[in-house]
Amino acid sequence: MENRMRPFRALISLEEAKRITMENLPEITETESIAILDAGGRRLAEDVKAQADVPPYSRSAVDGYAVRAKDTYGAGRYSPVKLKVIESVHAGEVPEKTVKKGEAIQIATGAMIPDGADAVVMVENTEIRGESVLVFKPSYPGSDVSGKGEDIKTGEVVLKAGERLSPAKVGVISSLGITEIKVFGRPRIAVIPTGDEVTAPGEELEKGKIYDINTYTLSSIARELGADVRTYPITPDRKEDIRTAIESALPADIILLSGGSSVGERDVIVDVLAEMGEVLFHGIQLKPGKPTVCGRITGEHGGKRKVTLVFGMPGYPTSCLTNAYVLVAPLIRKLTGDCNPLRVEKKRMSQRIVSTLGRHQIFTVRVEEDAAHPAFKESGAITSMANADGYIQIPANVDLVEKGEMVDVTFF
Repeated sequence: MENRMRPFRALISLEEAKRITMENLPEITETESIAILDAGGRRLAEDVKAQADVPPYSRSAVDGYAVRAKDTYGAGRYSPVKLKVIESVHAGEVPEKTVKKGEAIQIATGAMIPDGADAVVMVENTEIRGESVLVFKPSYPGSDVSGKGEDIKTGEVVLKAGERLSPAKVGVISSLGITEIKVFGRPRIAVIPTGDEVTAPGEELEKGKIYDINTYTLSSIARELGADVRTYPITPDRKEDIRTAIESALPADIILLSGGSSVGERDVIVDVLAEMGEVLFHGIQLKPGKPTVCGRITGEHGGKRKVTLVFGMPGYPTSCLTNAYVLVAPLIRKLTGDCNPLRVEKKRMSQRIVSTLGRHQIFTVRVEEDAAHPAFKESGAITSMANADGYIQIPANVDLVEKGEMVDVTFF
């Protein structure tokens, strides 16, 4: 029998792997028009320009009384100004009367400022007396008034192409009366489980087999980040099967094969990638996650040049998911325009951790109050991730983290 076991090529650092993958990340050019109710988390494909002022009219910022500011000058707690109340206006109503000298109109938050008025006195600074109101505090022109176009002016570019739509930005679009918006397509992620020992959940587990975990963890993290995920059947670790599976997943932006990238007898992903495209790296100075391969396939799809990144992820569940968080997740966030920083907090290590010199280590931890407790068991234990709140990173040139040492915890 031919011995197909072979060592890794020269290992690269995690930072180098991140740089290479980011530089080879495909660009999403496809666009679609969607309802703004579905636009949260999507990336704008065009500038949004205001076709009208927001607000479209001057309105009250508080509950109170619309007045002429100069009529309130000199008002005080013991020398209030008395004004005649001539009307009451609620949000959505149009005032019928004009405020003249010595007059006021009762007004609700958001209601249109009546003609003649240039300020609003908060209700807390007033007291009703019959058909009049006593004002105990002077106002100035513009006091508690949201002026027409104060928020957004006609013709203003309020959002730029490429921005990711947060709830607040969706609100800005709706304030302009827009119902549909053009966005870039979601990142297309293909997840292909590999390995003759892998069995789909729900099927009978034969002796020597294990249930597929990586398809579900990889799909979950990609969907959580806003990607369009498609999963494929379990593929045997044979060259022709791997090639067929990759071809069926094109033109995805990123293809994730889980398993088959170790130095074992059935290591074929590197060979397939070398034939179909280019191997960017094979092996990272990372623990867990050393046996990771990344390649690039370039082809024509729909008359356009298309680049697809292909990852051969480690088969062990913890290694696979760890690499997804530190290597793949940043790529998906880049494609969706998510620039929000990850949550990182300083915690005190509850016990000493011994690391491996020469390999950057991702170490999962459970956080309780101000302490970080080790959660890592071994690369094959998915509970190393399930029981963890986040992870710390131990550089390749550090061999241990002492008990009580402050560490940066990146939360999942």
